[in-house]
Amino acid sequence: MTTVTSPLTGQLVGLAGVPDPVFSGAMVGPGTAIDPVREPTEAVAPVDGVVVSMHPHAFVVVDADGHGVLTHLGIDTVQLNGEGFELLVNKGDTVTRGQAVIRWDPAAVEAAGKSPISPIVALEAATDSLVDVRENGDVLAGDKLFSWS
Repeated sequence: MTTVTSPLTGQLVGLAGVPDPVFSGAMVGPGTAIDPVREPTEAVAPVDGVVVSMHPHAFVVVDADGHGVLTHLGIDTVQLNGEGFELLVNKGDTVTRGQAVIRWDPAAVEAAGKSPISPIVALEAATDSLVDVRENGDVLAGDKLFSWS
């Protein structure tokens, strides 16, 4: 069982609240989403593992069980070409839950006309393999989002 914790502090909106059909339709995978606080912040690793994909706006950490967790910072943020995102680790690095991975400013993303809502997705997971998925309420970085069996 993998416990996935929040990479961000903010308000849970669930995948249905993501303004992008690829995420809201769970085409990438099941999970939840966070509307982050509007201040410069760090996105932290949601699990212990290895960073297998690293972009300014998104990263994937795969844990010892082979579970890959995607943290996507905002919607259409790839169009910002890394502007306002600072990478704190590299692809291939081993990270621990809660370790800072990317520094960014959700308010700047919003000012650039993009949604800062951030999907946290269990890649290649069956919907029924996630339990206790949180989709509303306040969340702090490090709080449990869901369990993955």
